[in-house]
Amino acid sequence: MVLIDGKKTSAEIKSEIATRVSEIKAEGGKTPHLAAVLVGNDGASQTYVGAKVKACEEVGFKSTLVRLEETVSEEELLQVVEDINNNPDIDGLIVQLPLPKHISVDKVTNKIKPEKDVDGFTPANVGRMTLNWPAYVAATPYGIVELLKRYNIETSGKNCVVIGRSHIVGSPMSILMARNGYPGNATVTLTHSRTKNLAEITKTADILIVAIGKPEFVTADMVKPGAVVIDVGIHRIEDSSKKSGFRLIGDVKFDEVAPLASAITPVPGGVGPMTIAALLYNTLQSAEKKVFG
Repeated sequence: MVLIDGKKTSAEIKSEIATRVSEIKAEGGKTPHLAAVLVGNDGASQTYVGAKVKACEEVGFKSTLVRLEETVSEEELLQVVEDINNNPDIDGLIVQLPLPKHISVDKVTNKIKPEKDVDGFTPANVGRMTLNWPAYVAATPYGIVELLKRYNIETSGKNCVVIGRSHIVGSPMSILMARNGYPGNATVTLTHSRTKNLAEITKTADILIVAIGKPEFVTADMVKPGAVVIDVGIHRIEDSSKKSGFRLIGDVKFDEVAPLASAITPVPGGVGPMTIAALLYNTLQSAEKKVFG
């Protein structure tokens, strides 16, 4: 069984990006610049944004963090996005989710210029990805694709089952795995909470990608021996044996499933670290005008 190490792979990608940024600076080019907008005081969101800002420093990017109060109006947030859209020095823009309930996520997403949408959430980027055109691919799916590639996992002609149909992970993942290319060319089944006989379907999977958002949902009886298992879930549960009082688990019951798998991502340290690496990669692509020209 191969343990797919996202932490190690993420560090490799960051090193490659840092090398390219050094070359750009040596050539007198423009330093890549990522802007993040954080609304409110959600603890998890602050942690995520802080990690993204720190990652920018590690690879030599410029970063801008715009903090807004929880009470900010939708109009004010849309204006902040528009100002960043119009700032020629900023290459990438992310608006950290979730947003307060009085703000429409769709309106905010649609306001971001596709050329700066390094989260890959705008209809333009989703459409380009679906057509296999150059696009900013959403960070988690991109991270998974990169793990499959760097671990030389064969995907062509394989049965791939995706559990979960979110716009952020499941749906784009199913498209990427079916596209003509590598990783891709798989026969893909997209399943979800309404799927009947789910275990029968998942047991056909050579590659099982689990993004259903339920702790330890996938058990050994749902997995074909020799399958590659990608666990996208992350959940914090109480654990008195830990100094912190909690531990992190995924959507897959790791101890049960790992002995069956030919390769598996752990939680933590699997898919998670790859999302920031993907975000940095997209920002570099934007700075070098590699996607939209």
